Amino acid sequence: MTSVSSEITNMQNQTAYNNMLSGVNKTTKDNDSNMFLTLMLQQLQNQDPTQPTDNTEWLAQLAQYSSLEQMTQMNKGLTDCMSYLSAMYNDMSLNSEITQTLSLIGKEITLKDPEDETGKKTITGKVSEASFEDGTGKVKVGDKYYSIGNIISVKDETVSSAVTAGTV
Repeated sequence: MTSVSSEITNMQNQTAYNNMLSGVNKTTKDNDSNMFLTLMLQQLQNQDPTQPTDNTEWLAQLAQYSSLEQMTQMNKGLTDCMSYLSAMYNDMSLNSEITQTLSLIGKEITLKDPEDETGKKTITGKVSEASFEDGTGKVKVGDKYYSIGNIISVKDETVSSAVTAGTV
């Protein structure tokens, strides 16, 4: 009986040590797993000596505890993985917008005039510069900068002039 008791105490100590290493504050889940071990230890210490608990019951309870610990670790791993994937997706989205904006330099674009309240007036011109402000791409047409969200169409002048010359 002493070996089962010491094994449960070792499990409690290992759980506390793992939480300390990972910097995890006490949460309800941690308290639940420690409570489970405490109750199991109390059950072992206070059992009727004339009718001791069957070994299979102890093994079943230890298996439940082990399963709980594994699920907790798997949940933490999945949460970390989701955070990493989310950060990677955000970086890829930003890089994609940067690439798209830079690819507009030298091309002729048509965009909605942001100052036109009717939304019918358009501006056509060649993109001479690209920049980023407040996380959004902007292109310079003429002497003004416009958000890439206003672009209606893009025309590559090198392709159209090559077609006109009959080289394509």
